[in-house]
Amino acid sequence: MNKTELYGLVLAGGKSTRMGTDKGAITYHNIPQREYLYNLLAQVCSKTYYSIREDQKKEFSNTTNVIVDENKFKGPYNGLLSAYNTNSNVAWLIVACDLPLLDLTALQQLIKERDNTKLATAFATKESKLPEPLCAIWEPEALQKSEAYLNAGNGSCPRKFLINSDCKLVYPEQDKVLLNANSKEEYDVALQKIEEQLAK
Repeated sequence: MNKTELYGLVLAGGKSTRMGTDKGAITYHNIPQREYLYNLLAQVCSKTYYSIREDQKKEFSNTTNVIVDENKFKGPYNGLLSAYNTNSNVAWLIVACDLPLLDLTALQQLIKERDNTKLATAFATKESKLPEPLCAIWEPEALQKSEAYLNAGNGSCPRKFLINSDCKLVYPEQDKVLLNANSKEEYDVALQKIEEQLAK
């Protein structure tokens, strides 16, 4: 089976309530985090987009690829399915903007281990063995089935959907690439790890 074309999507439309400031605008690598991730995805995907809220449009130039949330669904599914409705013929590599340690090597590993006969190929930590839906390749069928899943009243958690689906798990060479920075404390931990990495 030929692999469907792969598009990248940086989820940058969250409210960042716990962090208290826009997680996508935080600088870890000398540029805003959402821009850093966009640049990474652009190196491995045919086309890359930001997933944003309507009120964020003014923050992006007219030449930047953005998909404005349609607000049909709650949580991350809002961005995922807005992207799917923009192009339902491609697979989407979804990345949340709160992954400061994610790097090109990890993304290349995920793509190399992609199994397009499964609904999705998702990273998982060796500790949790649970799919990370916001660092995963979603095949078109997965997003099509997600819409039916949500409309059937199953809740809006993409992880639960993947747990109950035919999903391939990929374990990154280093679990730390999946560190979520959602609070000031996690931000400090991420910065420390980046500094340690640069010092090597």
